[in-house]
Amino acid sequence: MAESLSGKVAVISGAGSGFGKATAELFAQLDQVNLVLIDRDEKALAATADACKAAGSKIIALTADVTIAETFERALNESLAAFGQVDFLINYAGGALKVAPIEEMDDDINLRIIDLNLTSVIMSCRTFTPQFKKQGFGKIINVSSACDRRSWPGWSVYSAAKAGVNAFTKCLYTELRPHGIAVTLLVPGGSNTGFQSAAAGVELFEWDESLAVRPEHFADMVYQTCALTRGGCVSEVLVYGLAQDVSGF
Repeated sequence: MAESLSGKVAVISGAGSGFGKATAELFAQLDQVNLVLIDRDEKALAATADACKAAGSKIIALTADVTIAETFERALNESLAAFGQVDFLINYAGGALKVAPIEEMDDDINLRIIDLNLTSVIMSCRTFTPQFKKQGFGKIINVSSACDRRSWPGWSVYSAAKAGVNAFTKCLYTELRPHGIAVTLLVPGGSNTGFQSAAAGVELFEWDESLAVRPEHFADMVYQTCALTRGGCVSEVLVYGLAQDVSGF
């Protein structure tokens, strides 16, 4: 059971590249969804916004840092001013920043990783929840990682942050369900996106790309999650590529 997203409003962070870019563009291409796009890379964000406008969507593009609470306050205010409501909040923004043995991870980089991946999600959900409760509807999608399920050397701090997203999202589901608000955890496997270039110590994954999971796979799953008719909730989605060994520890 699915419905068109035409006329809906989606707020998407991390929209300048990777999963966020693919999702925004799919929403625009299929249903001309009204989009509030957030990314700190102004040039990349503009490219996504232009593609979505060309597909027929109305766009608000915010060049902003998701580790600052005011970013989400601004996104909410501009969403309501332009569109009167928010249907979907999709928190893609995140990144490993640095992958290394724990003794090489100083307090500054550790805090930055936690703020980018966990604190930003908490701030985003906290900011939008009152509006969702007022509306009596809405869907939130938070993004963790295969690293919250399996363990690999050097990924300890990033994995801890993503495990926090997992626990936070599951608790939020129980909290918001009685208010008609659906909360979903998206768990991605590894994908060769801009993720690698933004993280010290992370190289491109070496595998057959024809069997790898790609941004459009995540976009499709998120679209289907948002299109599910009221009353149903996809509580968790794991999307792994056939090329990746996720056995881990």
